[in-house]
Amino acid sequence: MSATLPAGTPARPLRVAVIGAGPAGVYAADILTKSEAVTSGALTVSIDLFDRYPAPYGLIRYGVAPDHPRIKGIVNALHKVLDRGDIRFFGNVDFGTDLTLADLRTHYDAVIFATGAIKDADLNIPGIDLAGSFGGADFVSWYDGHPDVPREWPLEAKEIAVIGNGNVALDVARILSKHADDLLVTEIPDNVYAGLKASPVTDVHVFGRRGPAQVKFTPLELRELSHSKDVDIVLYAEDFEFDEASDEAIQSNNQIKTMVGTLTNWIAEQPEDLSELTASRRLHLHFLHSPVEVYDDASAPGTVAGIRFERTELDGTGNARGTGEFVDYPVQAVYRAIGYFGSALPEVDFDHSKGVIPNDGGRVLDAGGTHVPGLYATGWIKRGPVGLIGHTKGDALETITLLLEDRETLPAAPAPASDAVVALLEERGTDFTTWEGWLALDAHERDLGGRAADAGLRRERIKVVPRDEMVEISRGGVTAQV
Repeated sequence: MSATLPAGTPARPLRVAVIGAGPAGVYAADILTKSEAVTSGALTVSIDLFDRYPAPYGLIRYGVAPDHPRIKGIVNALHKVLDRGDIRFFGNVDFGTDLTLADLRTHYDAVIFATGAIKDADLNIPGIDLAGSFGGADFVSWYDGHPDVPREWPLEAKEIAVIGNGNVALDVARILSKHADDLLVTEIPDNVYAGLKASPVTDVHVFGRRGPAQVKFTPLELRELSHSKDVDIVLYAEDFEFDEASDEAIQSNNQIKTMVGTLTNWIAEQPEDLSELTASRRLHLHFLHSPVEVYDDASAPGTVAGIRFERTELDGTGNARGTGEFVDYPVQAVYRAIGYFGSALPEVDFDHSKGVIPNDGGRVLDAGGTHVPGLYATGWIKRGPVGLIGHTKGDALETITLLLEDRETLPAAPAPASDAVVALLEERGTDFTTWEGWLALDAHERDLGGRAADAGLRRERIKVVPRDEMVEISRGGVTAQV
């Protein structure tokens, strides 16, 4: 598939700014450069990719567990796009402060917002704000070395509940239950390794509201649970319920069939007496549990002491309804991982109920539902945080197609020269980073890992976490120390 350009388009280069250098932003930029209009020579484009972080890749660097085997492939694909040299990267540039919408209007014919979704969706139950209750997205940011979160994380609980049945919930549960030494082959930051190494955790419980056939994680995520050393997976027969919709889904969807087959095989192989399990840690998978309340107790008021669920049952359609039976689990920490939620951007209308920029196929809309000329959206900020990373390619194609259809009516930027925005950032004292700077930081992180590997620690890379160190290394300043 390729996006096309209306006849009669003028030859002046199309200047486009993409806000967000994660997969959604990179895919949009790449599709634009490969559109039929560009490859045929009918149009030239000049694309600048901006990100608030000093490094590119967005969700891939700061939102996915470091032990995922598929991440290297996605990073390599994004690297190839940005390494071609026809798309400029500007890191450590914050939209709304370093560059305003008016600035972008001055320097670009079109702006594509690809800022994703990084906040946790709310779970409105009593006690969710107790000490020891956390958002899964916040924990992901910590273990991925996000530069804007605290370096320490309170890992003091022996028993932990994770609420959610999606990929993020399994990531959070796997990292919490996995032994820290087994993560040394990844790019895990040193402070994260130290925190996980000291964790006293023995049991991590993952809870889903519906049955095994309605889970939202993928077979790959599920299989990765079984790769954790010295961690037993525990399942419960009373949680295995299948209704008519479940049976239909199993027969018609190979992914669901695979996951249900894996889960049923695991429980069939599990000893009837769970005391026969020998691992030092256990990861429990529970289904048909709807969270009702996080509670404390008199010994530690204001601090998580447990979580209460209502048992559910399937209603024949694959949905769940309450049974009136309640069950308590004593835990000292609760992580909610029920989804991500987008954040509003300055000077752009925002749908606070859906967590997206209002849009029609990618054309940004104002409060009255009218397309704002020259503004577009793609990825999770366009359609919400659903689907896998690869799904953003389809989003990007749709958005780029509309942008090119609108080309003749876009407001022309007063200052289309490619060096004008560089001069503006320098004038404002913004310590922006570049693609060349990322290559320097990337090499530095690999070198840190290599030096650790020489000492017998098997590190492929050690991620640099502090923003100021990332910027210094990227801009050729003093490098961080091991």
